[in-house]
Amino acid sequence: MRETPEELFELQALLDASLSRSTAHLRSIVAERTLSAVQLTSILTGMCTLALSTVTAKGEPRISGADGHFLHGTWHFGTARSAAKARHLATRPAASVAHMRGEDLGVFTHGTVEILNPEDGESASDWPDLLTYFKDFYGGDAFDWDNGVVFYRLHPHWMTVYAPDYAKLTAT
Repeated sequence: MRETPEELFELQALLDASLSRSTAHLRSIVAERTLSAVQLTSILTGMCTLALSTVTAKGEPRISGADGHFLHGTWHFGTARSAAKARHLATRPAASVAHMRGEDLGVFTHGTVEILNPEDGESASDWPDLLTYFKDFYGGDAFDWDNGVVFYRLHPHWMTVYAPDYAKLTAT
């Protein structure tokens, strides 16, 4: 868990607000089967496979897989600079991600991406720390870190969690 108390507070506020403005149907499924921000960040460690949804120039939805890392209360992910999803996100930064573990966990998030390491321009202020994390995780020579990959942070405006049995998620 890498979250500060402030980040946990913000994440909890987002989870609460998202659920409160969801449909009655979704609330009936999730309300008694969700996690707190503290519980969620204890579960989402390491790499989590994401289903990432973007939109083409014609408004057609596209979904693909991405390595997701839940850091500081939000999703971070990367792809090749030449990937279709990178082109989509460069012009239409709205995205949705889902992380699911069978019937035990579903984390659904909608938001807008921030490019952490743009080709031309200033990187995010925390990019050096994030780059160190990613190099430690994948290996320093895994990618052409300067030119080959682009990393994103998803700034969520809606997030909900379905987890019917927290104890099952934490059992080793």
